[in-house]
Amino acid sequence: MNSSDTFNQWRPHPWHGLETGSNPPKLVNAYIEITQFDLVKYEIDKTTGYMRVDRPQQTSSHPPTLYGFIPRTYCSRRVTALCDKADRGDEDPLDVCVVSERQITRSEVILHSRVLGGIQMLDGGEADDKIIAVLENDNFWGDAQDIGDLPEKLIERLRHYFATYKMVPNKPNKISIEGVYGCDHAMKVVEAAMADYEEEFGR
Repeated sequence: MNSSDTFNQWRPHPWHGLETGSNPPKLVNAYIEITQFDLVKYEIDKTTGYMRVDRPQQTSSHPPTLYGFIPRTYCSRRVTALCDKADRGDEDPLDVCVVSERQITRSEVILHSRVLGGIQMLDGGEADDKIIAVLENDNFWGDAQDIGDLPEKLIERLRHYFATYKMVPNKPNKISIEGVYGCDHAMKVVEAAMADYEEEFGR
């Protein structure tokens, strides 16, 4: 049997080569770029699909959850339309934060996750939503279905992290947190990002 019959001969691009999920917009794949232990902002290189160092974090705060993106999504005009104050989308894959009881210390892993809600964020006028999800088969959080099933303190930590994670001393902060939304709106954002991807890249 040829090896290509059982697995890809070359590594798929994490953004373009992986599936969005088993049942989007509710059940989605999350490709993890950063763990709770990283003080350097790692980001996928959109051309090669490999990880690159984007920047050392300027502040001392750690990411409260695993952080990455949903494959085959893109934030453009449809995502922008769901955020009243946005001028445009950030033209990146849709970001996702994944809650897990057990510590996952490795990045560049794929997680099956359930969408619960999200944070509506503006970055210099660009829609830059952060979807909040849980590990689908998590022993502790596996029954969570909406944002209200997570502790309020955790949501506040996420809000604070994203409000400050791009701060640079002596420069104005371009980030604003417009609010937190539940599962219904989050699924609309995922669907919009999937449609934006389809329009931009096709399949």
